[in-house]
Amino acid sequence: MGILDGKTILITGGGNGIGKATALMAGELGANVIVNDLGGSLSGADEGSAGPAEEVAAEIRAKGGSAISNSDSVTDFEAVKEMVEGAKKEFGGLDSIINPAGILRDKMFHKMSEEDWDAVIAVHLRGSYNVARAAVEYFRDRENGNYVFFTSTSGLIGNIGQANYAAAKLGIVGLSRIIAMEGVRKNIRSNVIAPFAWTRMIASIPVTDEASRERVERMKNAMRPEQVSNLALALCSDKCDTTGQIFAVRGNELVLFSQPRPVRSMANLEGWSPESILDTALPAMKNDMEDLGASASVFPYDPV
Repeated sequence: MGILDGKTILITGGGNGIGKATALMAGELGANVIVNDLGGSLSGADEGSAGPAEEVAAEIRAKGGSAISNSDSVTDFEAVKEMVEGAKKEFGGLDSIINPAGILRDKMFHKMSEEDWDAVIAVHLRGSYNVARAAVEYFRDRENGNYVFFTSTSGLIGNIGQANYAAAKLGIVGLSRIIAMEGVRKNIRSNVIAPFAWTRMIASIPVTDEASRERVERMKNAMRPEQVSNLALALCSDKCDTTGQIFAVRGNELVLFSQPRPVRSMANLEGWSPESILDTALPAMKNDMEDLGASASVFPYDPV
């Protein structure tokens, strides 16, 4: 008996990386799996292929599991609605959506085109809206449902050259939070994961020197997609009541992130002026301000 026996899970981006590992593991744990993947390139610039999603679904079936494939884009709301309807038709319902589908179009912001901005926002943020909105009324009607979204330390902390990706990924955190708040009374849960794992996204990181080469090798060997899948699927279990949280998975380490809350307050009973803010408030708050370090400065140690 698997912890997901009888559950039906839609997994986007299921043809590669974290999505693929999660789909295969979901099948092993007894879930019915809808494997969605556009089958496109990392940049999302080509038309895609039905092959990757069907290959993963076929592998699940070959191991005795239950799976179907879908190669539509998460950017197409009507297509996502059809994925939800397909789950209901094929398996009698839908319990969870796991949404790691994504693309990268990294560039320094002053060189970023509108096309590169729009494409990343469309897949990550609009795509997350689409998969959430397409299922939420069904989840509310049955008073049960679960979302696992994917954020990134690029959004939570920051990485140079990823303004589009960071904006989308931090937007997903806000989306998930509100879905969780609004869903409590209807038993709808929503959480986000910031994954550290060797995928084709991480493989695209430029290696510019020996230090970065060694760091990438450590990532490749110590941070695997299936380690992220363990948490994503645990969050789909009936034993889980966790909602509204931000997690990271880094090798064998699970991280619970804080969420924005006030860290320092200054009051002036006479009211602030630009001059008094510059002279008093900002200097007093300076020690509590976050620096501009990228995610590697927050996680400077080797994966556990």
